[in-house]
Order: sequence, then structure tokens, then C-alpha cells
Amino acid sequence: MKLAMGLVATVIFGCATGVLAQKEIVQNLAAPISPAQKMAATAIRQWPAGVVSTTGAPGKWAYEEGVLLDGIAAEWHTTANGDDFTYIKAAVDKYVTDDGAITGYKTEGHTLDDIEMGRAVLLVYRVTQQEKYAKAAKFLEDQLALQPRTASGGYWHKQIYPNQMWLDGAYMAEPFRAAYAQTFQQPQDFDDIAKQLLLMYEHMRDPSTGLLRHGWDESKAMAWADKKIGLSPEAWGRAEGWYCMALVDVLDWFPGNHLQRAKLVAALEQTLKDVMQYQDLSTGLWWQVMDQGPNVVGTIGPAGKMQYKTRHPAKEGNYLEASASAMFIYSIAKSVRMGYLPQVYEEDAQQGWATYQKRFVTYNPDGTLTLHGTVKVGGLGGMPYRAGTFDYYIHEPVVDQDAKGVGAFLLAGSEMEQSSIETPGQGLTSYQIAGPIALSKKQVTAQGVRVQDVKDVRGKGVTALVDAWFNSQTRKTALGQTELFHYKWNDDSNNGYSFFGRALQRYGASLAELTIAPTSAALAQAQVYIVASPDIPAKNPNPHYMDDASGAAIEAWVKAGGVLLLFSNDRDNTEFTYFNTLSERFGIHFNPVLSHHVIEPDHSTGEVVIPPGTGIFGEGFTAYMKDTSTITTSGPARSLVTDHGDVMIALAHVGKGTVLAITDPWFYNEYADGRKMGQYKGFEAAQDVAEWAVHQARR
Repeated sequence: MKLAMGLVATVIFGCATGVLAQKEIVQNLAAPISPAQKMAATAIRQWPAGVVSTTGAPGKWAYEEGVLLDGIAAEWHTTANGDDFTYIKAAVDKYVTDDGAITGYKTEGHTLDDIEMGRAVLLVYRVTQQEKYAKAAKFLEDQLALQPRTASGGYWHKQIYPNQMWLDGAYMAEPFRAAYAQTFQQPQDFDDIAKQLLLMYEHMRDPSTGLLRHGWDESKAMAWADKKIGLSPEAWGRAEGWYCMALVDVLDWFPGNHLQRAKLVAALEQTLKDVMQYQDLSTGLWWQVMDQGPNVVGTIGPAGKMQYKTRHPAKEGNYLEASASAMFIYSIAKSVRMGYLPQVYEEDAQQGWATYQKRFVTYNPDGTLTLHGTVKVGGLGGMPYRAGTFDYYIHEPVVDQDAKGVGAFLLAGSEMEQSSIETPGQGLTSYQIAGPIALSKKQVTAQGVRVQDVKDVRGKGVTALVDAWFNSQTRKTALGQTELFHYKWNDDSNNGYSFFGRALQRYGASLAELTIAPTSAALAQAQVYIVASPDIPAKNPNPHYMDDASGAAIEAWVKAGGVLLLFSNDRDNTEFTYFNTLSERFGIHFNPVLSHHVIEPDHSTGEVVIPPGTGIFGEGFTAYMKDTSTITTSGPARSLVTDHGDVMIALAHVGKGTVLAITDPWFYNEYADGRKMGQYKGFEAAQDVAEWAVHQARR
């Protein structure tokens, strides 16, 4: 196993304003961290609380800031630097009042651009569960209900652009809508989300190049619109980038059993393959006007090195552009990681990312970064008039440290930080749904299986199934819907396992929830099964207890090769008697005690030394397990980690399978998302266990 991942850089905030202390930020930026981590720290330093000084109206609710926050969020999810979330929340809090209103929002504009910041608002709600953020998100959702539409039902990009769909709007609106629809249980919205994206693919794609044009005027009345098909003249790089990112991000939330999902995946796959046909061969980057680059062919020369020959140069004035290049790198790399594209396409993203650093990024003496090469704007019509021609696009200003360019940089960097990690099962098609479904055409509906990201296996995929039966606690959303929470993949609050889930996805696993008692049929769909802290009446008035039938099904599944993770808790927070009827089948007995009890602010009693040589946790570290049980082992089980004589982690090999038992749920977000006591490496531990579990499942 590789070493446990190192600590990420820590960014220090001022008490009230979020202003960074100069000494600490320079030290952090000088640390050996990734380009994306450096850029995130740079943005936090240069633009406190998301007030972007390089925009025309710093501190105004706008999509540029929203894209920046999307990039910061991607970095947080990738590195668990809790300061990233602190920054996002501070940025959102500039606008969202205590009653959920959005300061400065102008409803009369009906512009999709103003929806984009809703993604950050929703993220802050999902993490904090505070009602005001839910109200603000609902306000934005309500604005979309009033958005004017074309005759075909597509959103106008803005009130001032009648009958026009722009590719920009796909990213501005649809990922927010998809996240909102899943968060607040509005499955009917996914029909229209798919419609918006597929209308663009159907009407805006040039069949001769495969590239999508920037705008479509369904009325064909605009001067820039082709009078037969209504399209704008050119394929603008960033416009296509917006569309690619919209597709790959919407799929994170889109129901796997939705009839249009396969069409969205197909549109993404084909669009990215077409995009890669216009990737500059010598640099791996993309042109401002995509199909007006040089005609270049590559051949293998001496010593196996690629040599390039230009048949004709790029059209005069065209240039390689930073924001579009980052958007394509992000979309390709994420599509590979999520299984929408085969592994081989990762090379296209890696080539582009390597050149991108050299061409567009300056490393400053103080440790900060400067991003060059982002075209400032791109539009159609309006005053002064924008014709959408090649001449128009190449003459828009190109600027440094543009917020949307930085956001795209961070999105691309967050994926490239993960791209070198082994991701078994690539080339698979992933799904994310929120209800019982048929797992494959060969099977009847697997009742009770809630699939978050189940892969259609064309290789040996790994699905990680988390229990939602023995721990089936529910809560109300801020808008009144009932939802499962506590150790669930889809829960971004302190109680959830969303960071642990992302760790598993990072190594190629799919995520699913089991909402019924386990059966052999349901377990057959998974290679990893996690049961965490079974309910007691104080936590759930209607708990489900482990029974002989469930225990027998799980035991048989383990013996056949399954990887079982059993996470207990302390005596006051979990059930022991019935749970032990399962664990004892593997020589593991959870003792109903209160061990490692922590009385704030003294955390020392929760410290557990993870030694080297476990086969899971690299060279070891000091972990934190607050209020735990202990374990007694027998038979096939052996102690893996002890603390002051107490067994904290045990391992058992039974048949072809493996059981890992831990005395604490451990990987819940409160101690894995970096916002609290990151010095104890809860995030790194989750990564290690995820890598180990996926590896075991594929043996």
C-alpha cells in the first residue's frame, strides 16, 4: 500500500473579515502542494470572502464568482482543506440574509447567469442544514419557473435575448437545478433538465465538425443567426466548455433510472470525443475559435518521440485560450474517473494539463499564482453589437486572473490531483439515482436498493453498498421533505459519509444504499458492504435489528468474496446485542462500553496511534476516535490496531472474503472533511480504507 496522503496546506483567516495573515499564506503557498491547492490559496488571499477585484463590480452577485466557488468546492472535496469551505460560506454569506433573501438580486433580468451562484448556496445548505440557505436556493428555483422559453421549451438565456439558447446557460442553470431537485426531492424536474441539455445537443451541434455553436435563435430573427438553422457563425471554445461541464456535473445528481439519462451520457461522450478532435496536437490545449486552429499531424520519430508537422497554420489571430482548455481538461478527466469515457482518454487531459501550467501560469515570488490567457467575455447581439464571427471572438480582450478562468483552473486541477490514482473498473457507465431500481436488464428490481452511482459493468467494477436499514434514521429538510441521513453517501452534513464516498469513487468504486434487510440478491450487486452504528430506539423509534436471515446472507456473501466493513459506536449510541450476532460469525465481538471518552476541549483521550505495518494505513499516524466501543477477537479475527490494551480495529479473512471491524464510525464528515481537527488525518484514513477495500474487492 502507498503511504497515507500528506496533510494539505492550511490557510489562516482573520477573525472577522476573512483576510489572510501574510506570513502564514506565504509559508503555505511555498509548501510542496499541487498547482490547484496553490491557486485556491491565492484566490482566498487575493479575493477575501469572494469579492473578486478583477470583475467590473466586485462583491456583486454574479456568475464569475459562482464559477470560482465551484472550483474552490471541487478542491475542498478533493483535498479536505476545511478552509476552502470556510471561504465558500463567507462568500455566500455576503448575499444571503437571515431570512433567506439574496441581497442585490434583480429579478427583472431573467438571466440564467444569475442562477449559477445557487450551487454554492446549496452546498452551504447541505453542509450546515441551515434554513436560510434552503430558502435562498428555493428563491432561485422559483426564478427559473418564471424564465421565458423558446417555442421548443428551451430557456431564453436572458430577458434581453428573446428566443435564444446559449451554451453558457447550460452550466449556469442545469447543475444547480439537478442538485436542487435531488436535495429537495423534486424528481419531476429532471425531465426538463434533460430537455434543456438535449435541445442544445440536437439543434446547436454542427454535424460537419461535431462542435456546438455558441448560440441558437429559434426564431432565426437575430442578425447573427443563420436564416435556415438559426445558429451563430462559430464554435467558441468557452461556450463548448460550459456545455461539457454542465453535462458531466448534472450527471452527478441525475437519476439512474431516468429514461433520458442514457441520452445525456451519450451526448457527453460524443461531445468530448468531438472536442478532442480539435485539441492542438503539439500542446494538448484548445483554440479560442475551436475549428480554426492549425492542421497538424503527428508521427513517431526517432527514439519513439512524437514529431509534429503543420500542414497549415492556425487562422491569423486565433490563439490557445486558458478557460476553455481548463474546462475540457476537467470534463475529460472527470468523465474518465466517473466511467463515461474509457481510461485511455485521460492521456488527453494529462497532456493538456502539463502544457497548461507552462503556458498560462506564472509562479510569483510570494508563492501566489497568476493565471494568464482567459478571454474576458463572449456574447451575441446586444449593444455594442456582437456578431459572433471569428473576427469578433479573437478581438475580445484577454486578461489575467479572471475569476471564471481561475474557477475552471481549480476544477481541472481537482480532477488532475485524482487522475494518477488507480481507478479500477474504468470504461464503465455510471448512474446516480434516488429510488429502488432494476440494477440491470438481466435482473428484476432489487427492492430497496438506492443507487447513488452504480456502474454498468463491462469490466470488473466495484460497488460500495452502505446500509440504510439497520441505521435508517431520518430527518426533515429545511423545506419539509423526509430524508435518510447519518452515515449515508448523500449526506454532506457532519453526520454523513459523503467524503468517505468520494474516497471510494476516487478509486473507481460505485456507491449505493440498501434500504431493506440484506438478501443474497441485493448483496450480489455489491463487492463492498458497510454497516455503521445500528440504530437504538433513542435514535430511531422504529429500529431494525440484525436477524438470522440477514446474518446468514451477509456471511455467505463474505465467504464468496465480499468485503464487509463493520463500524460500531459507543454504548450510548448504537445497538450491540443483535449486531454482535453478525460480527461474531467472523470472530469479532463489539464490547458495549464507553471508551476513548472525550470531554471538550481536551481531545487527547480520543487519540489512537495507528502503527505502521497494518497493510491499510501506510506508515501510520495519530488518529482520532471519539467515544467508542472496543473489540474482543476470536477464531479467524485478529487485532490490527490496539490502544492501551483495547482492540480498536480488527481484521478477519473468512472464505474468499474479508471483514474489517472498527469501534467507531470514524469516517463521518465531521472528522473527514477538514473543517475540524484535520491534524488527525480522518480524510487520509478514509482514503486509505477506500483504496484497501476496492483492492480487496478486486482480488
